[in-house]
Amino acid sequence: MAKKGSPYEIEVTVISAEGLRLSRNQPVKKNSYVVVRSDPFNTRKTGTDRDGGSYPAWNEKLQMELPATARFLTVEAHSGSRLVGAANIPVSDFAAAFLPLNYLSFLSYRLRDAHGGKNGILNLSVKVSRRPGPSGSAEPWPGVPVAADGKAGVVTGIPVGKINHV
Repeated sequence: MAKKGSPYEIEVTVISAEGLRLSRNQPVKKNSYVVVRSDPFNTRKTGTDRDGGSYPAWNEKLQMELPATARFLTVEAHSGSRLVGAANIPVSDFAAAFLPLNYLSFLSYRLRDAHGGKNGILNLSVKVSRRPGPSGSAEPWPGVPVAADGKAGVVTGIPVGKINHV
């Protein structure tokens, strides 16, 4: 059976990192890159920053699917073959019901090393978009109530403030 594709795509722009270290006293010197995962089957990787040292910059856009069941986006900073630090980004930080589609969220996250210690900060932006359906039209984000006039408002007679979000 073929895997059904997600109706959502995300564009993650990995901008830069700050203060990356291989150990407590050894800063990263070269060959750093970032891996982004929305689930085990959707993984993207930036190119290698060869001379950014502890403050690498990529400014690289990565396109990937966002499964409807995804709760976190995992980002990992690597130097060569070593994992420098990782962070789990809640999907609600960039795809919450109150954010419209194509909204560009700029985010910075503290990275943690394999022992849980602080190890730098990763700066990125995320934009969620809906894939066009067979007719070419895209539906609105499912968590945003839309009135008949196309504006946020009342859905099925329930005021927006009264809807319970999970």
